[in-house]
Amino acid sequence: MDTETCLKPLLERRSIRHYEEREVPMELLLKILDIARWAPSSRNLQPWEFVVIRNRDTLNKLSKIHAGAAPLSRAPAAIAVLCDSEKAPLTHYVDCANAAMYIMLAAHCLGLGTVWINSLRNIDMVREILRAPRDMVPIALIAIGYPAEKPSAKERKPLEDIVHVEKYGAALRR
Repeated sequence: MDTETCLKPLLERRSIRHYEEREVPMELLLKILDIARWAPSSRNLQPWEFVVIRNRDTLNKLSKIHAGAAPLSRAPAAIAVLCDSEKAPLTHYVDCANAAMYIMLAAHCLGLGTVWINSLRNIDMVREILRAPRDMVPIALIAIGYPAEKPSAKERKPLEDIVHVEKYGAALRR
């Protein structure tokens, strides 16, 4: 694969908050999760588990955990990324964030749109709705569906503002 083809999905993926009113086939969701399980994790512990959510009542309950979760009420599906905090006590947040990113990129490559919903400030509420055990931390809820919008790219900070060379504070000079 050429470089441009490989990098294109990374640059084109956008957060999608509005979806077409059509079902996402379970086979497609499972294909996405098959990709997500290849995400990197510390010591290859793979401390993640996933909950596929397509039930409208459950999506609506999850959409009310905070204002930013509203896209779940419009999505035909969602994937909850749960992480075993006992299996990976030091790295579970990062490990499962990697899996969440793989989900969003795989979905984009398959023609679906996603938006990451922060569930960390409502852990107990999400656990209760999903009936998840205490050691499973809901790292993210990912609304997913066929995009009904095409947002433009938002501006990014220039490399000179965010890259340091060798030591913090040593400016990038091109």
